[in-house]
Amino acid sequence: MPANPTLATLAADLDAGRTTARKLVEECLARIADPAGEGARAFIHVDKDAALAAADAMDHLRKAHAAPSPYAGIPVSIKDLYDIKGQVTRAGSRALEDSAPAEADAPVVARLRCAGFIVIGRTNMTEFAYSGIGINPHYGTPKSVFNRSVGHVPGGSSSGAAVSIADGMAYGALGTDTGGSCRIPAAYNGIVGYKPTQARVPLDGGVPLSSSLDSFGPLARSVGCCAVLDAVLADEAVQPLQPRPVKGMRLAVPTTVALDDLDEEVAKTFERALEALSRRGALIERIEVPEFHDVGVMNSKGGFAAAESYAWHRYLLTSKGDVYDPRVRVRILRGEAISAADYIDILNARRSFIARTEQRIAPYDALVLPTTANAPPKIADLVADDKLFATENLRSLRNCTLINMLDGCAISLPAHREGEMPVGLMLAASGGSDRRIFELAAGMEDVIRV
Repeated sequence: MPANPTLATLAADLDAGRTTARKLVEECLARIADPAGEGARAFIHVDKDAALAAADAMDHLRKAHAAPSPYAGIPVSIKDLYDIKGQVTRAGSRALEDSAPAEADAPVVARLRCAGFIVIGRTNMTEFAYSGIGINPHYGTPKSVFNRSVGHVPGGSSSGAAVSIADGMAYGALGTDTGGSCRIPAAYNGIVGYKPTQARVPLDGGVPLSSSLDSFGPLARSVGCCAVLDAVLADEAVQPLQPRPVKGMRLAVPTTVALDDLDEEVAKTFERALEALSRRGALIERIEVPEFHDVGVMNSKGGFAAAESYAWHRYLLTSKGDVYDPRVRVRILRGEAISAADYIDILNARRSFIARTEQRIAPYDALVLPTTANAPPKIADLVADDKLFATENLRSLRNCTLINMLDGCAISLPAHREGEMPVGLMLAASGGSDRRIFELAAGMEDVIRV
């Protein structure tokens, strides 16, 4: 089996009898349990017995030629934001520990199970998904795959999801993305993360952050893996992914906001990736997107995230606010000062923003920009310094948030070379362009790291 198997190679191995679901699950469980690894921080709960039982069931079904899909028996991780029948959904918080267990799986979890994927456990996350950094004072912070001896942040809020993939503790992960929470941890861990068009995947059964911006998406090893998982989550047939030739791709690099204040490693890696694409015949144009300035204005008082999260949390904050991560609590409480008139202004401003931005980027196949302005900071630096945390959090979220506000779709691809600081390159387009983004990304994922 390859060192970093994809869903396609795993499906082929299962079909040919070179491996079994039981073996895959046992291997993932061993990596999670390894005391030298990040499993204890990447997972809040491990479903060992249920996962092994499901693996045996899938092996029996495959022997009977009755496997529900080619991917039946492959272990996946589920972010702690989602309902799993019989389990408490904590959303990375201590405030929900005494909640009743979920009565049913979230639809996205149910769809993964129907395809035969095996839920191996619940992954750690930023409390209530409210940060792009991934630090969690309640359950610990898993380290980014980069330079473990030092300890860099994993990215948030789907921190454990990304680390579970990077460390081979699962082969697909279910995350969420409100301002980059699939793409940021993917970028910080050298894997792929996808934010679908919001309406593509149902949001039921997940603790909300912002109902206007939340999207449910996958993290995995490759573009093809994410395309498979996205189809399952969207309840669509899995179709073969045809990579688009790089030659002739029309790509726009937005010079407004997206290229400001980049870390040296990010700028260097991004420009090298653009050069590689250009050499292969991509048509790359740097364009102004003045509409991107509007996003900062819309978010100046906290935006949708503050307003909508406060609406959900206001009673829980009254009874259990003292157990919240203070950095999360203060951000949610910004919503208390947002009036109904302010909220309506943001709604109207967003409608205008989407219409104008879609018109500007329509001539291009996709936007291409750095996933984050920063490379993953050191955990110790941010734990000790609230001001630095706030600065780096905004830098991690900035570029991804542009696409959430657009209600677009976007994918983060690893652009760094082996041994380098992890850097993500983001491809993005208007809502409804999901298939095109996957085809473009599949065409360039190997090219940009040359």
